[in-house]
Amino acid sequence: MEELDVEPPLTVVPGADPSARQLCFAWGPAEVLVCETLFDRAGTADGGPSASCVFVFRKDQDIYIHTLRKLFNESHGIFIGLQRSEEELAGKSRKAHLVQVSKNYRSVIRACMEDMHQAATGPLLLRLLDWVRLHVCDVDNMVREVLSSEDPSKHELFWNVVDVFVLQGRMDEARHLLSKEASANPTSMNMYRILDDLMKKMPVPSLNNTQTLTEMELKWQHWHEECQRYLQDGTFASNSHMESICKILLGDEDAILEKKELMTTWYHFLSSMDLFLGGECSPEPLDTILMAAFEFEIHQVIKECSIALSNWWFVAHLTDLLDHCKLLQSHNLYFGSNMREFLLLEYASGLFSHHSLWQLGVDYFDYCPEFGRVYLELHIERIPLSTEQKALKVLRICEQRQMHEQVRSICKIMAMKALRNNRLGSALSWSIRAKDAAFATLISDRFLKDYCERGSFSDLDLIDNLGPSMLLSDRLTFLGETCTVFIPGCYLEQVIFSAEQTYELMRCLEDLTAGKSEKGKFQDDNVETMKVEMLRLALARNLARVIVKEGTLGAS
Repeated sequence: MEELDVEPPLTVVPGADPSARQLCFAWGPAEVLVCETLFDRAGTADGGPSASCVFVFRKDQDIYIHTLRKLFNESHGIFIGLQRSEEELAGKSRKAHLVQVSKNYRSVIRACMEDMHQAATGPLLLRLLDWVRLHVCDVDNMVREVLSSEDPSKHELFWNVVDVFVLQGRMDEARHLLSKEASANPTSMNMYRILDDLMKKMPVPSLNNTQTLTEMELKWQHWHEECQRYLQDGTFASNSHMESICKILLGDEDAILEKKELMTTWYHFLSSMDLFLGGECSPEPLDTILMAAFEFEIHQVIKECSIALSNWWFVAHLTDLLDHCKLLQSHNLYFGSNMREFLLLEYASGLFSHHSLWQLGVDYFDYCPEFGRVYLELHIERIPLSTEQKALKVLRICEQRQMHEQVRSICKIMAMKALRNNRLGSALSWSIRAKDAAFATLISDRFLKDYCERGSFSDLDLIDNLGPSMLLSDRLTFLGETCTVFIPGCYLEQVIFSAEQTYELMRCLEDLTAGKSEKGKFQDDNVETMKVEMLRLALARNLARVIVKEGTLGAS
């Protein structure tokens, strides 16, 4: 794709003041972080405190629009189906399948457009009308002039005011003025009543209207046909003003153009800016895209869409489909990737900035053979692991793709979080999963320390079921052996060793350790030293329990 030879558009960051201070920024995965610096516009530091705000500027804001999530999710399924079926199809069956894929994409787009239309048609139309009324003030001056006259229906601006009211959709006000015409001219009473009825029945959406888009269109069609019948029957033929109003209601372009002088700006003439300006305006981006499509200039269509559209969804899926159809010539970009992969990478990167849509982005990266793996590794590391459930979900994705470094990184992060929250069992599980011997040793020490302080182990079931995992580190091995060999014998509810037996065991332990110390065999073996200390502590506590128990029995 060619480099643009135009200046990029100016983007205003709300809240930042570039006129006072210089701005610094850093690129994120799908956004730009902007903040004010200590330096003024002259480049000198003023020594004052820096701003506390960081402004986040996102390009792919569309992924946060609720209605578009249906588009993203359903098109993802179509995309994956196309990639998986490519190798199985050939000849006519392949062509038929590609046509069906195109139709499936169009169906999803159509459904999304209907949802957005359903949600926004009424409010959007009402807001457009309100906007026009606010920006076209001449009619209010004309209304005051007409109504202040002795005979409003005879005023030279009377019909101009009625026309403007109709053009702005202000039917109630137009009907009110027309009633004055009917009162002053009884001969036009019948025409007035018919036109008044048409204006009254004109379907207009409202904010609290519960009717569906289909119902609205059906009502509009019936009303439109009724207007046409009266016009064709010559009902308003004797009154050119009323006939013109009926034509405006029908959307007759010629009739509306005749009222061009009443429209002070092009946006008052909502149907066509080109007609209003007489061809003096430049084509809209959509016009340029359609013209390139008519000329079958595929690369130009993709280029124009990439510039005009607010996200990468359309160009990514269009380019992928064209590539499968063998209609997209190999077009390598200067950094090594082809156009299809570049656009898929951009689209998937945008999905990764969303809290749930990132899972769709994983599959798009999988089908980018050149850089997909690298992009996935970079983006997966930036996913916030807010819960263990989410961490496990990310972990499964990495394990399925043999992303060993990312697996270890995720496990270490979760182990550290658990340790900070004093959840030793969870921390030990994550460290074992990461195969991190040093961290497993650290957590084992915490377990043993807690035992020395409280006399019991937390998460005993976990320690009892370590299995081969206890071989990860010597300290973890000792922890497992301590729970299964030494300590239970000293801490059963039923006393096994009497006071005399406990004294004997303690004497034997001291003799053994004294002999070993002389030979220096314990000096460099931390694990053996820890075993001895734990056994000595267990025997001392057992002796205390036995003395209390035997003393109680003796007293009784």
